Amino acid sequence: MLDDATTRSGGTATAPPRAAATELAAAVPTPVPVPVPVPGGFAARCTRTLLSPWSRLSLLVVLLAAAASSVLLFEPQKLLADGWPPQVEGSAAVVLFAVAYGLVTVAFVPRPLLNLAAGALFGSEWGIGAALAGTVLGAGIAFGLGRLLGQEALRPLLRGRWLKAADGQFSRHGFRSMLAVRLFPGVPFWAANYCAAVSRMGYVPFLLATALGSIPNTAAYVVAGARASAPTSPAFLIALACIAVPALAGVVVAWRKRHHLRDR
Repeated sequence: MLDDATTRSGGTATAPPRAAATELAAAVPTPVPVPVPVPGGFAARCTRTLLSPWSRLSLLVVLLAAAASSVLLFEPQKLLADGWPPQVEGSAAVVLFAVAYGLVTVAFVPRPLLNLAAGALFGSEWGIGAALAGTVLGAGIAFGLGRLLGQEALRPLLRGRWLKAADGQFSRHGFRSMLAVRLFPGVPFWAANYCAAVSRMGYVPFLLATALGSIPNTAAYVVAGARASAPTSPAFLIALACIAVPALAGVVVAWRKRHHLRDR
């Protein structure tokens, strides 16, 4: 008679299949649960803090302060007195000057001094090319920094009448407004760059308006710098007139805009 717990095969007793499965499961180690990172942990909070609008604005302020401090420390205006390094010549000197021009304009160095230096160092033709390239480069860098690091933090602060009017003008008529700002000097170069960056103006219209609108004023300063040794020459006198007339026109336009905004 067969037993219910065992079976006999050649006189040897074997364990039932259920008992064997239980022993096998007991032999397999139990997997240790791996902790899953919970969203919103410390790392996520640090990342959100670092990428917040006010953190990026603080970074922009630090970068601009460092750039301005480096300009004061290295004194690039010595190029006007000491001349360009003699080991840099030809087109390499023009390219290097254009890059340096763009970088120092981000650090608030006045463009008229740089334009005069371009004319004194390279003459009228090469000087105009170097100064315009540096102008567009510096404007593009400033616009990119302002748009990436400052726009989200500063836009909610545009509550005053003048600020709202400027923002609306740049946002709706970006190319035309920036072209007018560049053609009629009066607004500092760096201020126009960062105001445009905070607005909703497009990047391409900003660069195109800067390139076209900066030609007359830049060329006038460069020619004046190139002909400074002959202050009675017709070219120097015409350059001075081209500097003075747009400046006067800019004052008139600003005065009329001021009264227009006051009456609104």
